[in-house]
Amino acid sequence: MSFNTFGHLFRVTTFGESHGPAIGCVVDGCPPGIPLTESDIQPWLDRRKPGQSKFVSQRKEEDRVRILSGVFQDERMPEQLTTGTPIALLIDNTDVRSKDYADIRDKFRPGHADYTYWAKYGVRDYRGGGRQSARETATRVAAGAIARKILDRIYGAVTIRAALIQMGPHRIDRNRWDWNKVQQNPFNSPDPGVVNQWADYLEGLRKAGSSCGAIIEVVAEGVPAGLGAPVYGKLDADLAAALMGINAVKGVEIGAGMKAAELTGEENADEMRRGGDGKPLFLSNQAGGILGGISTGQPIVARFSVKPTSSILTPRRTIDVAGNETEIFTKGRHDPCVGIRAVPIGEAMVACVLADHALRHRAQIV
Repeated sequence: MSFNTFGHLFRVTTFGESHGPAIGCVVDGCPPGIPLTESDIQPWLDRRKPGQSKFVSQRKEEDRVRILSGVFQDERMPEQLTTGTPIALLIDNTDVRSKDYADIRDKFRPGHADYTYWAKYGVRDYRGGGRQSARETATRVAAGAIARKILDRIYGAVTIRAALIQMGPHRIDRNRWDWNKVQQNPFNSPDPGVVNQWADYLEGLRKAGSSCGAIIEVVAEGVPAGLGAPVYGKLDADLAAALMGINAVKGVEIGAGMKAAELTGEENADEMRRGGDGKPLFLSNQAGGILGGISTGQPIVARFSVKPTSSILTPRRTIDVAGNETEIFTKGRHDPCVGIRAVPIGEAMVACVLADHALRHRAQIV
């Protein structure tokens, strides 16, 4: 099984399974001399870890990260620094319950990748989904923390934030958007006015053993103009691929996205005037901060949708590995809405892509 690595100059290789002893990643391409300790990574993992409310998986993982390589400090140095060599990160799995999956080891869960893994490889780890589990995304969040450090070193201050903007059919009111509220509620919502509605909606689904999908919006500010390439290295193409690579994601859009089809040419064109600093002042941002595959200097705006959690208690029709028709329901500890914990994952993937493109840009433009 190949294709466990993404990125070009900033490269991330992940490993491990949901119910194995540990998960981890190797980050290659991080420049030397950047301060880095576990405490720089842990806060981002804490935002993603399960068990933080009744609205997410009750699996109790501390997700404590260990740096195994790629950093150094001795008595001559005030802080631990990256060395430019591969950075290996490890996160132990400490709360697995493999027995929860014994009843379904020979059945294919509808909506999951069980059948496609079986069809391709002829073998699969049924315990929590094995390699296909969203547990793997913890390693991407850890890598994203390093990517943020690189962006800060190159550009000073790049802010990457995400929020849940729709749960099932219920959307936020953008007039009430407040970034400061995102981490003050269990849904990562920027609209405090929708929190109670979401809570009632998700509680009903949770008690019924069902689930729902969601939409997450990611905004990156402080990214300069010039990142990306106009043909096969488009920044928006790489962002779309990275976000689509997150478990359960079924749609990605940049800027106006699909709604651009509803606009006229006049409405869609981001007009420009001369700004006070002599740089272009865009009067709108339908392009989402990217034109021709290259960043414009405006905020980069991307959205991605996640499907409803496929592990539900409602019996579903399926077949087993022998082709026999049967029914299945999934026990265990699952998120009734995976979009909640996808918020920091989306941020991390955007950070990794931007760090990769920042290093590419620096290598090409002198």
